[in-house]
Amino acid sequence: MSDLRVQKFAKILVEHSTRVAPGDRILIEATTAAEPLIRELYIQILEKGGIPHPMIALPGMMPFSQDEMYLTYAKDTQLDFVPTFYKLAYDQFEGRIRVHSATNTRGTTNIDSAKAQRRGKALGSITESQMRRGAEGKFKWVTTLYPTDGYAQDAGMSLKEYEDFVFGAVHAQEADPIAYWNSTAASQQKAIDFLSTKSQVVLRGPNVDLTLSIKGRKFMNSIGVFNMPDGEIYTGPVEESVNGWVKFTYPAIYGGVAVEGAELTFSNGRVSQAKAEKNESYLLKMLETDAGSRYLGEFAIGTNFDINRFTGNILFDEKIGGSFHMALGAGYPETGSKNHSAIHWDMICDMRKDAEITADGQLFYKNGQFVFKS
Repeated sequence: MSDLRVQKFAKILVEHSTRVAPGDRILIEATTAAEPLIRELYIQILEKGGIPHPMIALPGMMPFSQDEMYLTYAKDTQLDFVPTFYKLAYDQFEGRIRVHSATNTRGTTNIDSAKAQRRGKALGSITESQMRRGAEGKFKWVTTLYPTDGYAQDAGMSLKEYEDFVFGAVHAQEADPIAYWNSTAASQQKAIDFLSTKSQVVLRGPNVDLTLSIKGRKFMNSIGVFNMPDGEIYTGPVEESVNGWVKFTYPAIYGGVAVEGAELTFSNGRVSQAKAEKNESYLLKMLETDAGSRYLGEFAIGTNFDINRFTGNILFDEKIGGSFHMALGAGYPETGSKNHSAIHWDMICDMRKDAEITADGQLFYKNGQFVFKS
């Protein structure tokens, strides 16, 4: 695939997201389906003086994930095994670039959830290293996606349409894509500055009636450093402060399983009731993963209006302009979150109609748009 947008995509990931410096050891996680982007990343990391370490798998064996083959054939001792080379890289390297590039996104749909849960616990120490070292400024990581037929089918698009969608969402078509991402910082920072002095957040709409505290917590300005595409502001709510109810308007996908119509009730921060229209048993099973899986690790507002439709991929869908999302499980330490878990499960709710968010009683967000007065 000879496409200038692939070169620019790699440039964003190398220069903007992971800010590769001479001597940086950079892990590249991908499958062979992302070969054009892998080649560009390899070249551009070298040009920046970094040391690329590709960990490339077949499309059905996505590295560092709960892939179909491993979960199908692995015994308990293998499910509990922490991958040696990934653990070393996450503990010692300066960064990693993960390129989701599956060709079959439904491969784990019928996998025993107990096996997925067990594998998730084993991988938890690697996730912990990423979170901790990232917060310390010692590990520069980014997760992205390369367009494949599988993702295109999930999104209801042809591969060509999906390529245009992906490259548009990351703004690889821009003359200077890095300048574009830098320019998003100022407008999002205004919203963050407004919230920095607030404590109580209330969300109300057709699918939500929820209160939570952000007192003492920090909102992060998300502009392509950890995710690409990006476009959100996020924090970790005070763990015991969440009360109320939310019904997520889009399928909540985790481990290849789509939970539709997920509805959660929170009492003093903990999910006290949960139900779903489809795959409810999976939702309930994952809520029992560990002590932190029933608490929120993240509350975020999506701001990328170039992502204007649901595609079935959380990397894009959580950034939908006019939506908010919450993650059950692990929080980001840099926000002040204290929640620990082997899972981090994002769930999205649309706020573009008859919905609002207030902060300490002041209107902050209405029908998908920031409306606060600085």
